[in-house]
Amino acid sequence: MTLDPHDLDLPQTPGVYLFKTSNGEVLYVGKATNIRQRVRSYFATNPDRAMIPKLVSKSADVDFIVTSGPREALVLEKQLIRKHKPKYNSAFKDDKTYPFIAITDHDFPRILYTRRPPKRSKVWGPFPDAGAAKGVIKLLRRQFGIRDDKNNLPFGYETSGDKDHYLARIKLATGVLDGNAGVVIKELQNQMDTAADKLDYELAATYRDKIGIVQKVISNQVIKSRFYTDVHAIGFSWRQDFGQAAIIQAEDGIIQGQVNYPMIHRGNVSESISLLVTEHYSNVKPPRILLVPVALEEGIKQWMSQKRGSKVEIRVPKRGKLAKLRKLADRNSEIQLERSLSRSSGNLEHRAAADAASLLGLDNLDHLVCFDMAQLLGGNRVGASVVFKFGRPKKSEYRTYKVKNDAMDDLKMMAEIVERWAIRQEDYPDLIILDGGKTHLSTIMSMLSNIGLENKFAVVALAKKEETVFTSDGREFVLDRKGRLIVHARDEAHRFVNSYHRKRRSKSTLRNPLEDVEGLGAKKIQKLLRYFGGMQGVRHATADELANIRGIGPELADRIVESFRKL
Repeated sequence: MTLDPHDLDLPQTPGVYLFKTSNGEVLYVGKATNIRQRVRSYFATNPDRAMIPKLVSKSADVDFIVTSGPREALVLEKQLIRKHKPKYNSAFKDDKTYPFIAITDHDFPRILYTRRPPKRSKVWGPFPDAGAAKGVIKLLRRQFGIRDDKNNLPFGYETSGDKDHYLARIKLATGVLDGNAGVVIKELQNQMDTAADKLDYELAATYRDKIGIVQKVISNQVIKSRFYTDVHAIGFSWRQDFGQAAIIQAEDGIIQGQVNYPMIHRGNVSESISLLVTEHYSNVKPPRILLVPVALEEGIKQWMSQKRGSKVEIRVPKRGKLAKLRKLADRNSEIQLERSLSRSSGNLEHRAAADAASLLGLDNLDHLVCFDMAQLLGGNRVGASVVFKFGRPKKSEYRTYKVKNDAMDDLKMMAEIVERWAIRQEDYPDLIILDGGKTHLSTIMSMLSNIGLENKFAVVALAKKEETVFTSDGREFVLDRKGRLIVHARDEAHRFVNSYHRKRRSKSTLRNPLEDVEGLGAKKIQKLLRYFGGMQGVRHATADELANIRGIGPELADRIVESFRKL
């Protein structure tokens, strides 16, 4: 089956993308500031690399992992290439492209900028910004007096006291590289303030730049961190009863990839994640630390510790690097959820149409039309029809109507609109839906009978109260989940006609004073208009005459009279 870029549903965010075969083999790993845009370039008529057509022809899907930004994508791409060794990434086989910061395990450790960290050294990186990494090393050397040259031993190295003092400095530098930059930044800020007090702004600016270098390297390092040693982070998102989990896996300080789980969600996040955990880790060794969005039952922790053979920590991090990693998992789960829903939407919509057809006793429901009306104060009387085909809105076939007759009630207005629609049709739908009750249904069926169209299509009315359906064959029932397409169509017609009505009203230069009367809603206004025969009758009615109308009363009557006096 040919891979279609329009079916991939990729996000427009930074991250990495992975071309995969049908059995899950990774053929190619790439990075992008906009994943969707970058992947679609592989399907261009004239690709910029000879290997692209072959890669696309052998691929069955394109997966992705979202990152916080392009820098993180650059590093993660490197790690995934190292892990999967994809066939079409031949140009990236040198695993030592990006530099690292290393502190050696000598008696008097050295701090190094290197592409090949020595064995048994503590390592941070890789760093795509080589200049920033070098800047941090220079700062740490000067700030803590840490040697870089193998022959550059500190003065007095032969005494244990000096060695202890030197190792204490190494500990501080290690803390900075692990993310605790407070000591260095505070000292640099003090030096910057002192220079500024002496009006030496050029020197103050150099300290400011040094602070920026430290923060640039160590504050946003999500993809690679020594905190992520044997850590898994679970992200979870859901829509109604459909859930999507993403498990980001980090080993030896490097994000290795992620596993995605579509699942049924019953409303309790803790229960859904507990079920996921027991299923996933039944055949996978649990990590040392599991990051989750909500607390899990104590039994889950005990079960995972037993499976691992050592203690497992389950945390709900609120701040710091671990919280940042877990939020990244949430972001990936949300995008995977949207992708899954988009891919399955066609099936869901067809199923909704089939369910509604079965509920109404129709052979199929490939084409339906729904009508609704809107008016206020007897003016701007409008109607609208919306069309659904195969369960999906067909917006190009939506229509709006201005009522031409003098009728003041919805029944006569709807009859006019439906008749005007019906006599123009060449291809009739399977069903028309009316927003209303029994009287709407009987009125429209009578009109259709008069023009000889009563047997061309099924007709139902949907009353908002309890979502009750009335059918032309006399049935009456409250909709269940199988009727979700009928409700969706009615709600869409209501939204569409009200939007049209607002546009019509906004074009009107005269505003009726009754709209501003406190306590006077649309239904009461309609009642007054019918009783007094229109706006002029209401305008000339006395307070006593108005107060005699049921639901108005003396106080509201006085406010109505007063509203006309202000004109």
